[in-house]
Amino acid sequence: MTPRRRRMVLVGLIVLGVAGAVTLALTAFQENLLYYYTPSDVTAGKAPSDRVFRVGGMVTEGSFQRAPGSLEARFVLTDYAQNVTVSYTGVLPDLFREGQGIIARGKLGQEGMFIAEEVLAKHDENYMPPDVADTLRKGKDKRVTTPIPTATVEQDAE
Repeated sequence: MTPRRRRMVLVGLIVLGVAGAVTLALTAFQENLLYYYTPSDVTAGKAPSDRVFRVGGMVTEGSFQRAPGSLEARFVLTDYAQNVTVSYTGVLPDLFREGQGIIARGKLGQEGMFIAEEVLAKHDENYMPPDVADTLRKGKDKRVTTPIPTATVEQDAE
């Protein structure tokens, strides 16, 4: 084999190795993505039934249930357009309460119930991600009187 042919084979093997590494990295990245869905997306069937994902919204007033002495909790999560029942076994965050915004990570179970592995409570009343605020504003129920804050820029009056 000539030196030029050897270099071409070596360059080809390097290119194949880099392509294989990139393929493996992209596959691992895709498998570890956690997509965010609203209760409307979940009830519309847009959420995957075989993968872990996140669902976020407000805990409906009067929906929280927990048997005495049990760590299993059930509550209804809403975006004011649709509702999703969430089941979680474990200790809930200190800031968790009805009427509070939360994000839960888990999978869809039988009959459309969301089985949460982790529940995160919103910690600040003054900030909400813009996409969540838009979703809640679009489907806001007339019975809810709490305004959804948005970022505004104050201009100096001259």
